[in-house]
Amino acid sequence: MNLLQLTVFREVMLAGSVSQAARNLHRTQPAISSTIAQLESELGFCLFERKGKRLSPVPEAHYLLAEATEILDRMTSAQRNMQNLRNLESGSLRIVAMPGPSVFLLPRMISRITRAHDGIKVTVLTRSSPQVHQLMSTQSYDLGIADLGVEFGVNTQLVRSEPFASDCICAVPADGPLAQKPILTPADLDGRPLAALHADHHSHKELHKAFSLAGRHLDVRFETQYYLPLLTFVEDGLACAIIDTLSAESYLHYRGTDQDRVVFRPFRPGISLAFATLTPAHRPPSKLAESFIALWHEEVRRINRFWGAI
Repeated sequence: MNLLQLTVFREVMLAGSVSQAARNLHRTQPAISSTIAQLESELGFCLFERKGKRLSPVPEAHYLLAEATEILDRMTSAQRNMQNLRNLESGSLRIVAMPGPSVFLLPRMISRITRAHDGIKVTVLTRSSPQVHQLMSTQSYDLGIADLGVEFGVNTQLVRSEPFASDCICAVPADGPLAQKPILTPADLDGRPLAALHADHHSHKELHKAFSLAGRHLDVRFETQYYLPLLTFVEDGLACAIIDTLSAESYLHYRGTDQDRVVFRPFRPGISLAFATLTPAHRPPSKLAESFIALWHEEVRRINRFWGAI
């Protein structure tokens, strides 16, 4: 029993005759009759009683009609869903990301890609970078965004990693004297209260190295696990902060035109941060995931161009 036989059988049942079914399916009457005969032979019983030129379905035919309709409708639905996926009109996307991009950047991009496609469902989880790496290794998520850290202890055979990098920048109170400087260095921040990530993070270690090489005093007054909370201390005039460009971009979009208490300046020597786009190694990405990942990479390039020009 195959789909052609079920299609022909259902059409004969609905049309009430072989001739009408042949016209509806754009086939010849002998072809329709032959297909029905093959189906009956495989089933081992007749589906119709022949009464002159009319076919009268036996009770078993009505049962088969219900089964055939369900199968054919499911096939039609599957074909439609595959077409929608190809056209990015439906599908699901599961993302896990560190806080910098997940709070504002990713939702903005998701809105852009789903605005015209209400059949797309998206899940976004916010986790620390080590947790992102661990969750991606389960193969349960389409995309992960995290610090690129070999120290996370994740089996690299389970996750594909595409790195990208950007330089840290310095956030300072807009009404302070440092806001007038085009570039900030350890000499400018010597002895001033700073807000930075925790001492184990790569950026904190690089910051300490930069101050040591310059012979300047590093005064880290506030430490947090993520970059975005550091900007609260800058807004309140309590400290300057060394942050990544993804968090700075998120902050600007969150504050919008109300943002007038913080300004951003390049920091020299440059402190480079390495991030990664993570994908599962043991299953290919969907068309939707491929499109979103390409959009994300373009967004990262745009952000780097913007912040590289300040």
